[in-house]
Amino acid sequence: MVAAPRSLPTRGRSPRTTTHRIASIDIIRGAVMVLMAIDHVRVFSGVPAGGPTPGVFFTRWITHFCAPAFIFLAGTAAFLYGENVRNRGTLARFLLTRGVWLVLLELTVLRFGWTFNFDYAHYVLAGVIWVIGWCMILMSALVYLPVVVVGTIGGAIIALHNVRDSFPLARAASQSTFAWLWQVLYFGGPISLGGGEDGPQLAVLYSIIPWIGVMAAGFGFGRVMQMEAGRRRHVCLSLGAGAIVAFLILRGFNLYGDPRPWGNATPPAPTLLQFLGTTKYPASLLFLLMTLGPTILAIPLLERARGPIANVLTVFGRVPFFYYVLHIPLIHLIFVCLSLARFGSVIPWMTANHPMFNPPPPSGYTYSLTALYAITLLAVTILYFPCRWFAGVKARRRDRWLGYL
Repeated sequence: MVAAPRSLPTRGRSPRTTTHRIASIDIIRGAVMVLMAIDHVRVFSGVPAGGPTPGVFFTRWITHFCAPAFIFLAGTAAFLYGENVRNRGTLARFLLTRGVWLVLLELTVLRFGWTFNFDYAHYVLAGVIWVIGWCMILMSALVYLPVVVVGTIGGAIIALHNVRDSFPLARAASQSTFAWLWQVLYFGGPISLGGGEDGPQLAVLYSIIPWIGVMAAGFGFGRVMQMEAGRRRHVCLSLGAGAIVAFLILRGFNLYGDPRPWGNATPPAPTLLQFLGTTKYPASLLFLLMTLGPTILAIPLLERARGPIANVLTVFGRVPFFYYVLHIPLIHLIFVCLSLARFGSVIPWMTANHPMFNPPPPSGYTYSLTALYAITLLAVTILYFPCRWFAGVKARRRDRWLGYL
């Protein structure tokens, strides 16, 4: 969500290498945008979040890479922006103001995009943009520390936050007077803002921990992106492969890192699906190893990616927040039109609340996986044209406000 500079200080390296480094990040962010569209089309199509069949399970599973990659690379982009401006105060102010802006947009504009109603008295979503905003606010203080320290703090939060699962005291605190704070920091869930169950509710989907750790680790990873090409490739491959191996060992033996062990699912599910079914809310260590490992591994592999697909993904990756703000109301509008075509009216399920917090859709509403992917292709195709235009605007101009979209 932080716009990375078009180029980095070369420090003796060729412009070609520098360009590839930035391009690989843009391609990954663009791929994340497409996966995000799949997930949000899934939400409006009524397809459940995972399930016993491989098709439904992997439709959800592939989208698990979105938030970890997005937030990790937001930290990396923040580091690159700091290297470009060469002033920690400027970087801190940008992160602080950008973070407040993102939180505000999540609670207002994006909330409307999900529901197409103004009934803020009953539901406000604290989703991924909310947590990115709060992480940026916290990062505005952390950036005054040495980069290595920031990265170490991030890695420690990722590695150690699941220790909480073994302490009854933490679970007891979640039922205390300050339960709302625990929910914002870690547990998530609905928080009453007054008036009991019928009053305003803040639905915390993404808690601050461990995501602040992911962004801080991404910030520290920015140092890797400054390395000479051969060393950078070696470090990325080692880090990515190491994360995957750690996931396989910890998950394989149910040692640590996820509150849900695999192998004894109720109701029974295929073994592979159990093994890959790690916890996202709040994101467990194993969830993050499973997703960040392949993401880091992909960075050097995509440095020389070329062709139409790479070009399209690069466009999306250069304007990720602009894409995000557009894609939710667009997908919602597509389903409103489909509802009118199928049923002659807009199904109330689509506008009463965020579909994730509604009861299951009415009988006969749920779309097939084929339709889900066709609708995703339609939405992504439409989004390409305004994103290409806006990417061109950002390339030509340096207006300060462009850094906030």
